[in-house]
Formats: sequence, structure tokens, C-alpha cells
Amino acid sequence: MKIEIKRAYETASVTDGYRVLIDRLWPRGVKKEVLSLDEWCKDVAPSTELRKWFNHEADKADEFHRRYREELAANRESENLLERVQASGKSVLTLIYSAKTPELSQAPVLKDYLEKL
Repeated sequence: MKIEIKRAYETASVTDGYRVLIDRLWPRGVKKEVLSLDEWCKDVAPSTELRKWFNHEADKADEFHRRYREELAANRESENLLERVQASGKSVLTLIYSAKTPELSQAPVLKDYLEKL
């Protein structure tokens, strides 16, 4: 399975495959029908406490990524997500996030984590 990441403000494409919003909060200014999701998986998003602590501050990125990996390891939802994608028959999983900078989001960390499962 191929895993991609895409910002919520980018146009959906048929090549996106199975589209999953991985934020705990809905992206500002985006209508649900425009986002064209297969699911909204809040349970793979960073915890509210971790998200608020991080606050997208670049100097906290490495620690945020480390803590987020720990949360993923303690939560089976990422494996459940992969099972749902496989059951859908789609060969591409696109992780949708809303942060302005991908490096300061959970998307690349989750992508890496899922690819290693």
C-alpha cells in the first residue's frame, strides 16, 4: 500500500485513494463535502495535551515527534486504520492534515509509523 500526505486545503483527487483526516479538530473554513473523506480518524491524531503543548513551535518539533510516536505505539488505532484501508480495496492511503507546514504536523510521523507496520 502506498501512503501519501496531503494538506486539507489541496483539491481532492481520484488518485488519493482512501482519504483520512488525521487531525483532532476540523480544518478551518473547509466544508465537509469539499474535503471528500473516507473517514475522519481522530484517534490517530496527537492527544489534545500533546497538540496544545507543541503549538506548532519549530523548536519543539523533535520532541513532539518523539512523544507522538509513543502515543501511536500505545494505541492500536493505527493498525485498525490500515485494516480498514485494506478492506476498502484501495491501494493508496492519503493522510489529510491541516497544518501550514508538513514538517510541523503529525502527518510525516504517522506516515513513517504506518509504513513500518
